[in-house]
Amino acid sequence: MTVRGEAFLDRVKERGRYPTRQEAERAARVVLALLGAHLAGRVRAEPAARLPQEFAPALLNPLHSAEPLNPERFIRATAAWIEGASERTVPRDVGAVLSTAADAAGENLPDEILLHLP
Repeated sequence: MTVRGEAFLDRVKERGRYPTRQEAERAARVVLALLGAHLAGRVRAEPAARLPQEFAPALLNPLHSAEPLNPERFIRATAAWIEGASERTVPRDVGAVLSTAADAAGENLPDEILLHLP
C-alpha cells in the first residue's frame, strides 16, 4: 500500500522542520532524484512503487551517476540543488526525506538501498 502524496509531504515537512509544503516538496524531489541516480533495477523500482505516484518519477529519473558519490559529495550535491540549503542544513533535508521514504518502502528495502550506496 502506498502512502498518499499529502501525507508523505506532511511527514517530510514535519521531520525537516520546513516552514512550507513547497520547501518540503523541493527537498523530497532533489533527494529522491540524487538517490535514484545511484540505484538500479529492483532496488530502484520497488521503493518507487511504494512512494506516492507524484514522487516515484523522481526516484526513477533516467539520470545515472557517472560515479558513486560518497556521503560528503552527496551532501554537497544536494546542497547545490536545494535553494537556500547549505552543507549544514542538508543532513536534515536528506534525513527527513529518506526516513519518510523508508517508512513508505517498508520491510528490508531501506537496507537493500543502503547496500548499493557508497
